[in-house]
Amino acid sequence: MKATKGENQFVKMFEYMGKQLFAQFGLPVPQGRMVKSPDEAAQAAAEIGGPVVIKSQVLSGKRGKAGGIKFADNPEGAKAAAEELLGLTIQGLPVEILLVEEKLRIDKELYLSITIDGAAKKPVLIASAHGGMEIEEVAEAHMIKEYIEVELGMQDFIARDVVRRMGIPANSPHGQALVKLMNTLYKIFTENDAELVEINPLVLSGDKVIAADAKVTIDDEALYRQTDLPRVEERTATEKAAHDLGLAFVELDGDIGVMANGAGITMGTLDTLTYYGGKPANFLDAGGGTGEEGTAKALELILARKPKSIIINIFGGITRCDDVARAFASVKKKMGMPVPVVIRLVGTNQEAGRAILREVGIEAYDFMQDAAKKAVELAN
Repeated sequence: MKATKGENQFVKMFEYMGKQLFAQFGLPVPQGRMVKSPDEAAQAAAEIGGPVVIKSQVLSGKRGKAGGIKFADNPEGAKAAAEELLGLTIQGLPVEILLVEEKLRIDKELYLSITIDGAAKKPVLIASAHGGMEIEEVAEAHMIKEYIEVELGMQDFIARDVVRRMGIPANSPHGQALVKLMNTLYKIFTENDAELVEINPLVLSGDKVIAADAKVTIDDEALYRQTDLPRVEERTATEKAAHDLGLAFVELDGDIGVMANGAGITMGTLDTLTYYGGKPANFLDAGGGTGEEGTAKALELILARKPKSIIINIFGGITRCDDVARAFASVKKKMGMPVPVVIRLVGTNQEAGRAILREVGIEAYDFMQDAAKKAVELAN
């Protein structure tokens, strides 16, 4: 079986990694250092000198609102701040590393990013004179979007026009720096097969323009030619084990185990369970042609989540219902099933498959809705 392209379609970088990449291309970033302990934070603050900011390194936004960013005037304060931040959980993600960097003088916060517009099938530069933590609240009228023709690339006249629309004279020192920065950001975007490069905030500090934050996401289909880029493992240990087995698996926070044969039908199963008041424990797309070994591995992953019930939703096309039933029956006889299992089995050789399931005490359902209702009932 081959894993489908799903939740880990793109590889994200921690902020400090993004800033290291920016610095390699000459973009101005604050002086800083990644640390993993309070003592290292104090040492970094001493090396930087002056006030510092201590930032939690997690792959999620809204760190500031979640208390994941603190300030310190000296090494002792940096150590105390690091003690508070390490072990904190932000958006469900544990804080295990920090970035200690110089505290910038901020005269104005801007926003700048380049990403792919799937509908237009081309890169788009997005800019705003209103950057910072409240960027999600900025009105659409204040967001500037400029599509970039791949054949032409980023042109100075495009960058100058964007700068002008941000309310900054293009020939001013800040304007000239921004034009240069936009060209460099597009170079980073294209040369690293990025899906997103974002700076928020992009800070005007005195006569300088500095990337005070960095968000970089790389298309994982291009990692084979981006061997020098750092890797961040977003998957849990169980999700990684599933990936290594060729299964598309994502942990969720519910109590109903889910297995289906296709990304679409798996998502439909999750939605149907939720509609009837259930809480899925996982997303598991076992793909087509699931045999006994694959079924066993899939069920082991689901059972490890300790669900209250399990739903298996199979619509047989390439997948033969009798093969799935035979595999499940074999696994049930060998492993036993500590929780009730509900199976919907429709498609190629469904009658043969249902007969096999009856031999192990399972009556298959015709409709996903009925099977989902039963799985929710059993879980409750």
